[in-house]
Amino acid sequence: MVRPRVGQGVVVHVPATTANVGPGFDCLGAALELDNVFQMRCIEGGSQRFDLIIEGPEGAHLRGGPDNLVYRAAQRVWKEAQEEPVGLEARVRLAVPPARGLGSSATAIVAGLMGANALVGEPLSKEKLLELAIDIEGHPDNVVPSLVGGLCMTAKAASHRWRVVRCEWSPDVVAVVAIPAIRLTTSEARRAMPKAIPVGDAVINLGALTLLLQGLRTGNGDLITDGMHDRLHEPYRWGLIAGGRQVREAALEAGAWGCVISGAGPSLLALCRREVAQPVSQAMVRAWHRAGVESRSEVLSVQHEGSRWEPLPDQTRPA
Repeated sequence: MVRPRVGQGVVVHVPATTANVGPGFDCLGAALELDNVFQMRCIEGGSQRFDLIIEGPEGAHLRGGPDNLVYRAAQRVWKEAQEEPVGLEARVRLAVPPARGLGSSATAIVAGLMGANALVGEPLSKEKLLELAIDIEGHPDNVVPSLVGGLCMTAKAASHRWRVVRCEWSPDVVAVVAIPAIRLTTSEARRAMPKAIPVGDAVINLGALTLLLQGLRTGNGDLITDGMHDRLHEPYRWGLIAGGRQVREAALEAGAWGCVISGAGPSLLALCRREVAQPVSQAMVRAWHRAGVESRSEVLSVQHEGSRWEPLPDQTRPA
């Protein structure tokens, strides 16, 4: 381990994620080619100083300070590494909008963990960072693909260890993400769900998840269509998303194999062939506009590399 110096820094690139992907509630997620970029630098001020600078139109409500999610994650690394915490400044180029169901909080957690680990010489393994990320977030479906990339199924085994399975995603399957101007917090979306669900609904979800994973592996649109159905969370959350059902229908009419809530919402994820991706994207934006909601849409591929970091030039040393 090394003691980080004032002026020393790293830049961490962390991808957006889409979680659940229909029936994979709280266990299935995919990294997408849309990154938040965190420039993190050690500053004077000790363990209670965290300065946050947001670049981009989103995130004006986000604040620095010791309770910020990036800094809380960094503190966990330093505690595990038995290293004294330091003050940090984070300059964030925010491409993943907060409270939209695209894993913004997961990017903050992963950036804090990776950046803090890099600053002290990477004493913690990626497996340990995964464990810390899941513990902070409370569920694995966003933070795991955000850290390691790809389509990931994560489950706690009988041994009480988290097990991550990298699943295949055919290049013939394209993700279209429609992002509305409205926000929906994960806590609000979870409050809409019941405390218990019928056994029949759980059985349907298990079958749908099997079909979806096979469809994503092979690029079989019929399997994806039959697999992108959920009984655990979506029936209770559609009512929280203004115009959401109309946007879903517009995506299907434009040629999407399926359209589901991305994470907790309100963004929607459509899966389709590359040839129809632009018509699907445009149809979703138009449908939201008709519902009185402004939105934008992104046609994205799966990001397979996960998060990465590189050093920043040390500002305290002469060039």
